[in-house]
Amino acid sequence: MTDLDSGGLKRLGLHDLHLSLGGKMVPFAGYEMPVQYPAGVMKEHLHTRAKAGLFDVSHMGQVILRPKTDMASLVAGFEAMMPVDVAGLAEGRQRYGLFTNEQGGILDDLMFANRGDHLFVVVNAACKEADIAHMTAQLAGVAEVVPVTDRALLALQGPQAEASLAALVPSVATMRFMDVGIFDSAFGALWVSRSGYTGEDGYEISVPDSGAEALAKALLEMDAVQPIGLGARDSLRLEAGLCLYGHDIDEGTSPVEAGLTWAIQKVRKAGGAREGGFPGADRILRELAEGPERRRVGLRPEGRAPMREGTALFAPDGTPVGQVTSGGFGPSVESPIAMGYVAAAHATTGTALMGEVRGKRLPVTVCDLPFQPTTYKR
Repeated sequence: MTDLDSGGLKRLGLHDLHLSLGGKMVPFAGYEMPVQYPAGVMKEHLHTRAKAGLFDVSHMGQVILRPKTDMASLVAGFEAMMPVDVAGLAEGRQRYGLFTNEQGGILDDLMFANRGDHLFVVVNAACKEADIAHMTAQLAGVAEVVPVTDRALLALQGPQAEASLAALVPSVATMRFMDVGIFDSAFGALWVSRSGYTGEDGYEISVPDSGAEALAKALLEMDAVQPIGLGARDSLRLEAGLCLYGHDIDEGTSPVEAGLTWAIQKVRKAGGAREGGFPGADRILRELAEGPERRRVGLRPEGRAPMREGTALFAPDGTPVGQVTSGGFGPSVESPIAMGYVAAAHATTGTALMGEVRGKRLPVTVCDLPFQPTTYKR
């Protein structure tokens, strides 16, 4: 993934495959990425919900944390970086994490897995250099931080993901949501997690560069599997009520405001055995106890006009109360959908608000998330 185009963008190892599939390439997080294929965003989205979609997410950062002395010291050091229970994560399991800053804001959201003698971390593409530097500094005494540079990362998502991947690697069928494992295959050793970012059952598959194209082609030869671009990835995660870093969460957003308190286990909360001790604990624990000043909510615009990121939100009396952070059309729910932040007094489900679209204030209602039920295999 070190090739550069004339504009200085990095190219994925599967760049030529995307072109051969008719992928429309666009700049994203410093990479040339396929935003859609000839089927188009709507059909790609619905295909993933009905069958299985294959996403190339190799732009994301894959990192191994190896203990310098012992795993307990590494785990304690990593846990000190976030309000999440790292010590309680069993071997062979993965968990969602959040790096926080001293102000209680979110530096990045990530996945981390306990692979017995080390941790495996996947971070967002736009944040990966900063995240690697952050981990290197914070874990200097306890861990070797090793970026993985010779593997692609594919996501296979949808109700037929299990049958499709199991046709090539039968053992993955026994995995449950957030299990991780390493599997021998014709494509090299596959690092597999049963997870993804669409709300559907599926897998993320780290595959050696040498086997990535063969694996992708083997999956795409199956009737159930189609290539899916960034456009449908965004609409799928929005329907699932999942945050996009840099849009719905950022360095000024706390996990409590963002509705991510499910990611803060009891052991790290007030009264827990390992209460606090993470950056921004004062603000985060206070907001857990007292409630935040604003909250992330689902939003259902009336009519057919989407309310996109940046749309200002108002109470019926004209008082500004918040802003949309993600918005568009939800193909599965056949209507415009959005997420955003509103003042806590206006965050109750059913609250009527107005969103300003092209100079007009149009009705929008606060609703529960997600818009589309999740189908994880528990």
